[in-house]
Amino acid sequence: MIDFNLVPLMPEIFLAITAMGLLIVGAFQGNCTLRVISWFGVGALCLALFMLTRIDWHLGAVLNNMFELDTFSAIVKVFIIIGLVASLALSVRYLFDENIVRFEFPILILLAGVGMLLMVSATHFLSLYVALELQSLSLYVLAAFRRTGLRSSEAGVKYFTLGALSSGMLLFGISLIYGAVGGLAFDDVAMVAAAGDVSPLLIVGMVFVISALAFKVSAAPFHMWTPDVYQGAPSAVTAFFAIVPKLAAMALLIKLLMGPFYAMALQWGQVLYALALLSTVVGAFAALVQDNVKRLMAYSSIGNMGYAMIGLVAASPAGVSATLLYLVLYMFMTAGAFAIILSMRRGDLQVLNISDFAGLSQTRPFLAYGFAIILFSMSGIPPMAGFFGKLVVFEAAMEAELYVLGTIGVVSSVIAAFYYLRLIKVMFFDPPEDAINDDTPFARYVVLGVSLAMVTFFIFKPAGLMDLMDSAAQSLFIS
Repeated sequence: MIDFNLVPLMPEIFLAITAMGLLIVGAFQGNCTLRVISWFGVGALCLALFMLTRIDWHLGAVLNNMFELDTFSAIVKVFIIIGLVASLALSVRYLFDENIVRFEFPILILLAGVGMLLMVSATHFLSLYVALELQSLSLYVLAAFRRTGLRSSEAGVKYFTLGALSSGMLLFGISLIYGAVGGLAFDDVAMVAAAGDVSPLLIVGMVFVISALAFKVSAAPFHMWTPDVYQGAPSAVTAFFAIVPKLAAMALLIKLLMGPFYAMALQWGQVLYALALLSTVVGAFAALVQDNVKRLMAYSSIGNMGYAMIGLVAASPAGVSATLLYLVLYMFMTAGAFAIILSMRRGDLQVLNISDFAGLSQTRPFLAYGFAIILFSMSGIPPMAGFFGKLVVFEAAMEAELYVLGTIGVVSSVIAAFYYLRLIKVMFFDPPEDAINDDTPFARYVVLGVSLAMVTFFIFKPAGLMDLMDSAAQSLFIS
């Protein structure tokens, strides 16, 4: 008998209904409702977050074991919603500045958010695929949101083409898993794997699934879409791509590796090892020659996903906790960075070359010093939060005796510090260019302020967030 208890999915149901209602409003009232719809969406997300905190996080599986709410998924959902709020808050003014005022933008973000929330609650490969595609289809449209822009259209086509390839790999992997197991529920796969009946068909299917998710988090060598899409998409869309989807996709990858595939750690550990190593190296070296700040952030994200994966290779509660902590801190740092990048305008044009940041400390000192703090944190320089994020990841690698991977990660981090420090040098030591517009909206200051608070004050009370990540990680290993 199908269980129709929908309480664990109330935040997702509420956001889906809200998105449909806002779509009707926009269809009847037109693009003039963009601002209202955007801020109503922010309010709906805050209400969904409140609903999530009031639900019992141990209600178990619903809808015939298709979805479940547990401590891990609930904690990840909290930060996904926070990232969605930040993305919407950053985008409203940008859409008016760039004359792409279309009411569909916040609705697409809400629908993508629903897909992300469902992804991390999935306990069946079919529900996983449907949730992942709901997110992906929204992202494809957002990438090409500036329909009259050649770069945006190119970004949308590239993202859709490679995304379709990724979806095909995922479906093929799922079909192989079904052929090997005879079912698609995570518990069925875990039971077969734990019994030692690991057939080559199951291993190949698992590799295809991991490869498809590696595309979603832009891990090398599946990163080829990232720089072009980051550069070509509207900057508000780039900010959204950088802040939220990677957290959701990495959380899904964690749930698969520590759940149905956990007994096959010997096999997937080799795949993750290669992905982590390549991502850290590619992210470090490729960013050195970039002149566009959005492309630089793209390669930075590739490297950072590599650092996060190092914790997963350890296949331990400490490694998962380290990965989650790193992802959350990276989300806050990225939100603050894009709050500044979106504010870089001269007249009616947004400026995105690194040379355009020259002398920013003299023309817009608050933005320059804020960006410097965030870049120091991304570099892993103490006492910023980014240092502790990398510290716990490398510590987990050392505990798992992954000495080579940990050493390469540290060396890559040192190399990557060059391009972060180069940007700081440009802001503080190069002669100033024409002044940047002094009309940054209040919402961006709020996002930047929250980001800076997390980055700078994390050192004074790290235990709260670290304990939260520990509880999320431990919940995955409770039999």
